[in-house]
Amino acid sequence: MESIKQIYRIGYGPSSSHTMGPMRAAKIFLERNSRATRFQVTLYGSLAATSKGHMTDSAILEILTPVAPTRIIWEPKIVLPFHPNGMLFESFDAQDLLLEAWTVYSIGGGTLANEDFNELKTSEIYGMSTIREIQEHCEKTGLSYWEYVEQCEGPEIWDFLQEVWNIMQQAIHNGLEAEGIIPGGLGLRRKAADYFIRAKGYGNNIRSRGMVYAFALAVSEENACGGQIVTAPTCGSCGVLPAVLYHLKDTRDFTDLRILRALATAGLFGNVVRTNASVSGAEVGCQGEVGVACAMAAAAASQLFGGTAAQIEYAAEMGLEHHLGLTCDPVCGLIQIPCIERNAFAAARALDANTFSNFSDGKHRVSFDQVVEVMRQTGNDLPSLYKETSEGGLAKTKMN
Repeated sequence: MESIKQIYRIGYGPSSSHTMGPMRAAKIFLERNSRATRFQVTLYGSLAATSKGHMTDSAILEILTPVAPTRIIWEPKIVLPFHPNGMLFESFDAQDLLLEAWTVYSIGGGTLANEDFNELKTSEIYGMSTIREIQEHCEKTGLSYWEYVEQCEGPEIWDFLQEVWNIMQQAIHNGLEAEGIIPGGLGLRRKAADYFIRAKGYGNNIRSRGMVYAFALAVSEENACGGQIVTAPTCGSCGVLPAVLYHLKDTRDFTDLRILRALATAGLFGNVVRTNASVSGAEVGCQGEVGVACAMAAAAASQLFGGTAAQIEYAAEMGLEHHLGLTCDPVCGLIQIPCIERNAFAAARALDANTFSNFSDGKHRVSFDQVVEVMRQTGNDLPSLYKETSEGGLAKTKMN
């Protein structure tokens, strides 16, 4: 299993698979073809179906057009067998002769792969790839999940996670300050600032929940506007984990050191899903994005409240289990409806999963690893119209 740095990618929204991945692919292709006089990029399947709403074309053009004219071709009805998010990059010389053709896929979380390489498999540093194995190891040795992460990643992981936490907090601050219409054509107004102000007028319980909503909305709205965020595990689900951690730091005075340890644990659980299933909405639906984010946040919260290894696993299991079957059907292909609200609800559900698990002794019948496998199977069974193609579900709802 590779580094949790693959789960936490720092970049700009609105989509890790549809914006960050294509932009990275364009940069790689440009490095090899800097003398080209013309580029052509063909987008296939899910990547083509929702590309404009996800700013895919803008991300690619931003990299290639300063060097040479670039044409984008959309082929939403053609799904290449390797993955729904396919791209064909082509470069041409002054005589319009083909210099290079490169097919690559954005497989989720900003990660790239094709038949010749896979960024998921570049550097395996974890000897175990299931939570069952890791939990047994931790219970046998007395280690916490975060200590196992440090053992595998090395002490330098803390500097990386500090940067991740800084950017997550900044996204919340930026989102709470910003107002106005989210770009894209839906006329959706930012809500985070209003929720934050209104939450202050309620009693403790409702105020606490309102703040969680506000923090999640702040990050998700920043993402929808193309602001800087951290995938956790994707752009579309980037508001869940920061909202939970920021809320707990704000209300329980947890130190940054404890927050970083919680981030390590959350990253470990997200990494297991990414390794054994997928975090790509185009591949398994939103259960792989918001569902995994909820599981990560539940694990982080459980650790912060002193959960045992079993209780942490139980919290994460519930976070994912109760998102099974969740479709990815964004209206107009924009990471706005229902994505932004889903982040807020998932953050609240993560806190509930933590509370439920900490009332228990951590024993339960269905394991986290079993739910991951069910999620993978469910994603395979979901029709393509419910996997980030804007061809079904809420995406077909007429906006009033």
